[in-house]
Amino acid sequence: MASSSSYCVKIDGLRGTDSTVFIPISVASSICACQFPPCLSRSPISSRPSINLKLKFVDASKGGAFFQIPNGRFGIHYNRSRIFTKTLVARADANQIEDDEPFEVNENHGSSKEDADLMQQQKSSQLAKRVVFGLGIGISAGGVVLTGGWVFSVALAAAIFAGSREYFELVRSRGIASGMTPPPRYVSRVCSVICALMPLLTLYKGQIDVSVTSAAFVVAMTLLLQRGIPRFSQLSSTIFGLFYCGYLPSFWVKLRCRLTAPALNTGVGATWPIFLGGQAHWTVGLVATLISISSIIAADTFAFAGGKAFGRTPLTNISPKKTWEGALAGLTGCIATSVILSKIFSWPTSVLSAIGFGFLNFFGSLFGDLLESMIKRDAGVKDSGSLIPGHGGILDRVDSYIFTGALAYAFVRNLLPVYGV
Repeated sequence: MASSSSYCVKIDGLRGTDSTVFIPISVASSICACQFPPCLSRSPISSRPSINLKLKFVDASKGGAFFQIPNGRFGIHYNRSRIFTKTLVARADANQIEDDEPFEVNENHGSSKEDADLMQQQKSSQLAKRVVFGLGIGISAGGVVLTGGWVFSVALAAAIFAGSREYFELVRSRGIASGMTPPPRYVSRVCSVICALMPLLTLYKGQIDVSVTSAAFVVAMTLLLQRGIPRFSQLSSTIFGLFYCGYLPSFWVKLRCRLTAPALNTGVGATWPIFLGGQAHWTVGLVATLISISSIIAADTFAFAGGKAFGRTPLTNISPKKTWEGALAGLTGCIATSVILSKIFSWPTSVLSAIGFGFLNFFGSLFGDLLESMIKRDAGVKDSGSLIPGHGGILDRVDSYIFTGALAYAFVRNLLPVYGV
């Protein structure tokens, strides 16, 4: 019976050299008879044909083995773990080891308990990192939302710039670019800057429809006039980037900063310090933004917990870990949070409106999450980036918010009588 395995051999100081050589080898194994029965003879096939290797393992219980290359025998360390990973490391010095010198093999059988402890430590460290950075981001974001104005818009612009850079890197990734032609890098960088300017223009002008249309026209003309043959995939991925990374997130500025009607029934505003704005600081836009963000956080948390505890039925092939049970738990948590906060802030005054607001927030967050998962799946990556330790990229954290701002603004602006007051 024969089988094959792959190893990597490390050889220090081959005769005539001072360098260290790493040699990946493919090993075919079979049972044979030799002077050290029982013997497992392995004849490696090196990817470096200039080096002739011969490797033999004999009687593992006695630790006997020898590793031969021309003009020398060398000690080796063979480590076989319980998780079916074999690592072979050979250290050799042909100038110091005699031909007939005995050698030693140490075979280390990995302990399943040690492996489990190591994995548990890694998970604990990752969880601690996620919690620390998650709390830091949450507290900072809460302060930014409460402040509003230019602080909120500039912070959003910075997040949009980072997210748009990640988006265009995903477009250029091997998984997506193999089936299409990505836009040139200078176009991607210009689009990232345009996206970052959109929330600032929204705060200053209120409407950016003309600005977005003009930007799309300039980008399209740039792509059409570039050197080489323009591709439709370049145009489509770039225009979608302007819409996805810049235009949609700018609705959060409209929601937070442009809905300036006072939330008259909010009890929190009555006790808010005068030097921080007093009652007038608590506008419909501030309350709606706080409820919307809190509802999205609750939806993600309940969906994760519900999926872990009860998840059985896959929701979609885009994200195999998402389940219908988790989605229902997320919907329940989102609506419950919206209703509870509506009672605390006395906005909106109707429970039915609060339920509808929570329902809309959930589906906006779910759709945004699935869309970003689809992009990453096509790109062949797990995370959109590594900007936030323990969390991945900025898009991994804000994907649930991209569509929700526009939906929440449209709901408050057009569907609630007198803005829900």
